[in-house]
Amino acid sequence: MLVDSHCHLDFPDLAARVDDALELMRTNQVTHALCVSVTLQEFPQVRALAERYPNLSASVGVHPDYEDVPVVTEQELVTLADHPRVVAIGETGLDHYRIKGGAEWQRERFRIHIRAARRSGKPLIIHMRDAAEDTLRIMREEGAGEVGGVMHCFTETLEVAEEAVAMGFHISFSGIVTFKNAGALREVARKVPLECVLVETDSPYLAPVPHRGKGNRPGLVRFVAEEVARLRGLSLQELAEATTGNFERLFRPLTSS
Repeated sequence: MLVDSHCHLDFPDLAARVDDALELMRTNQVTHALCVSVTLQEFPQVRALAERYPNLSASVGVHPDYEDVPVVTEQELVTLADHPRVVAIGETGLDHYRIKGGAEWQRERFRIHIRAARRSGKPLIIHMRDAAEDTLRIMREEGAGEVGGVMHCFTETLEVAEEAVAMGFHISFSGIVTFKNAGALREVARKVPLECVLVETDSPYLAPVPHRGKGNRPGLVRFVAEEVARLRGLSLQELAEATTGNFERLFRPLTSS
């Protein structure tokens, strides 16, 4: 019924309790989850989860916050993405919150991921924090729209969302949309075209209300979906059908394998 489009089941908070996380998914009718890579060193664990469990898939990439990991090359990403359980390149992007004003190594790494996605034909998972203008500029310059993808854990304005949608990207809402101080984000959730909406947990982070402040798990994406459905005047079933269909169309190489 529902899909968690972004989680980190390989992280220590969840890796020791994967079976429990999968059971909660079943309880909450979450049929699939995408496990997202943050470094190439940890990618084998992410891939192994997708190989072991048929309702999990994987991405390959290096998160923009990980400055001290080895330099990633375009060819490395293309080679690792050539696997039936790997459905996306990322998470990649820019984070000017942690690195004020950004850094050229971060921008170049982002460009490498976009080029690898274009070569592999797999969509991008993009992290964007306090870096909307820079992120969209590089996406345009590198032709990210050729493969599309998702702006994960979206927290920017409607105008930024519309620019990303115009390039063929989906907008994914996390537990943040349930927080009391997220009024502006809720307005984005109301207005983004339904055919471009995804939901996620980003677990083990950002547990949605009423679980805020506790550990997050893919099964809790149900609470994100309930809030987005409420905002749009839809039933949970209608929102689930739409977002699951969006996920399947975007990541078709996995769902048809």
